[in-house]
Amino acid sequence: MSFVILSDSACDLTKDLRERFNIEYVMGHMTLPDGTERRTTLEWDFTTPEQFYKDVKAKKNFNPETKQSLYTTAPASIDEFKEEYKKYLDKGEDLLVITISTGLSATYNFAAKAAEQLKEEYPNRKIIVIDSLRYSTGLGLLVVRAAEKRAEGLTLEECAKWVEENKSKCHQMGFLDDLSFVAMKGRISKPKAFMGQMIGIKPLAEFSYEGLPSVLGKTKGDNAFYDACIKYIEKTIRDPKDQIIFIAQTAREKQALELKKRIEEKFQPKEVIVNTVHPQNGINIGPGLCAAYYFGTEISKDLSVEKEYITQILNSK
Repeated sequence: MSFVILSDSACDLTKDLRERFNIEYVMGHMTLPDGTERRTTLEWDFTTPEQFYKDVKAKKNFNPETKQSLYTTAPASIDEFKEEYKKYLDKGEDLLVITISTGLSATYNFAAKAAEQLKEEYPNRKIIVIDSLRYSTGLGLLVVRAAEKRAEGLTLEECAKWVEENKSKCHQMGFLDDLSFVAMKGRISKPKAFMGQMIGIKPLAEFSYEGLPSVLGKTKGDNAFYDACIKYIEKTIRDPKDQIIFIAQTAREKQALELKKRIEEKFQPKEVIVNTVHPQNGINIGPGLCAAYYFGTEISKDLSVEKEYITQILNSK
């Protein structure tokens, strides 16, 4: 029996991708700088990517008095998750729910409580909720891979088991020019954020075992980045020809397209998809991201293996 795969608006999957892989999502909430409240749709329906990241770069989303972002986000409530679940439960469909990392949001907790509260009302239906330990395009890649596994014929339980066993094998490798937005949310240290603001310096970041961004090293200039990125992917990727690789970007389309070209030439994956980060994640990431997302080796719990790889790569020049 088939089942519905449901994520949240942090997955950054476009309408085309959601339709292609038959993925649904639950909208969260956002407050704009002018005080307007809206749901976090995965559509550019209130601004354009260019204007959004231009405004963010100009710090128009930053209150100098409170040191807080003028854009704020909140997850869907327990009742909103229940309402979304019922759309499918009422049609006799089970649910696999894959959410943004608990290290970044309360979304998983709300999604899990909603599922628990519906058990008595729908005793014959199943809802499995998974903390992805990933965010943005990393979450999106994990959700897409789950959809591919469903298409291969895996059951709900088998698909959930695959996600749990492989989420720590979902890698990120790329740069973020300006780490101040991440630091503002307390997701990286301020000294590392300062390093990312130095002219030409590109901090190289990977997911930690818990799914948070962690700087492994730094390069200077685009060419040095491309070289280090490809070498790092080569050390950590597995079966590249059998997978889709994503590249996320925030106002770095030129670099993302060049990275796409180099990945295609080196690894010949099934497909490389360049994805623009939507506002819900964009206000926390800021402009200047260019990173690849793929499946490979299991990430070490202290990132010691990954740090050693980067050290070897950077010292080999």
